Amino acid sequence: MFNKYNDLLGKNISRLCYGTLTIGPLQRGFDSSYGASLLKKAFDLGINFYDTAEIYDNYDHIKKFLQMDINRENVIISTKSYAYDEATAKASLTKALEEMETDYIDMFLLHEQESSHTLRGHYEAIEYFLKAKEKGLIRAFGISTHNLEALEAVLKVDYIDVVHAIVNQKGFGIVDGSIEEMLDLLIKLKEKNIFIYGMKPLGGGHLINSYKESMDFVLNIDELDSIAIGMQSESEIKANVLYASGRVVPSEVFEDIESIDRKLLIHDWCIGCGKCVERCQQHALKLVNEKATVDQSKCVMCGYCAATCPELCIKVI
Repeated sequence: MFNKYNDLLGKNISRLCYGTLTIGPLQRGFDSSYGASLLKKAFDLGINFYDTAEIYDNYDHIKKFLQMDINRENVIISTKSYAYDEATAKASLTKALEEMETDYIDMFLLHEQESSHTLRGHYEAIEYFLKAKEKGLIRAFGISTHNLEALEAVLKVDYIDVVHAIVNQKGFGIVDGSIEEMLDLLIKLKEKNIFIYGMKPLGGGHLINSYKESMDFVLNIDELDSIAIGMQSESEIKANVLYASGRVVPSEVFEDIESIDRKLLIHDWCIGCGKCVERCQQHALKLVNEKATVDQSKCVMCGYCAATCPELCIKVI
């Protein structure tokens, strides 16, 4: 079944979530009108869940999508922020509401939480978001993470509604453990009735050549309420919806998808400041001869390093 009813929001939520990182300036850099058209294509094919983040800088894409004669109540939007205190939390929520021109956010997450220490360090922001939830400005609160330790911390608190975590068959991108350990934690999180949606089912592109096996793996995990996947074209959207729905995908579409070779590009005008190296959780970047270089085997192609580059020389292509 492509849509699944969830008690958290009292709605049917699509099994696939559109990961919008790919359409924004950190990756393909589509203009907001074209990006909105892709989001609408996905909606017309049954996807009603959209994942974004303040760092993605694509709220305008989502605003234009919502303006396409769509009932806001039929769309689930999750966004993320690095807010750490009341002031930054208020600024992040205000930015999301105003720039997407919406009265509420369905899910608001703290971005890239690492452990119980980061939750404690961000608790002033957490308190603000929980109050915003009481006011109806957000409908659910949670975290995104690449770390098992953060999920273990979630099990010890009672204010997390949503978890967005890396789940793929190879455990690619999990910072501090294996996919087997991740699956064990998902079971425990689901026992607490936490809404769980996975990220990077294709390992940031590294598993694209084993598309069917990788998608089967995540789609057969009962604990996952949805799976966020980045899509950059109408053909990708159609193929993913067909496959997740158990319908036949034309062989030529599979060939198009499996031929995609995404990578992190660092242009030669890099000044070697090292900010991207400091930012990378995957330790995929290092300085060589005063230039940033990437180990493609470690890179999950999130593109977050690009946001730190003062020379705008990093891009996921």
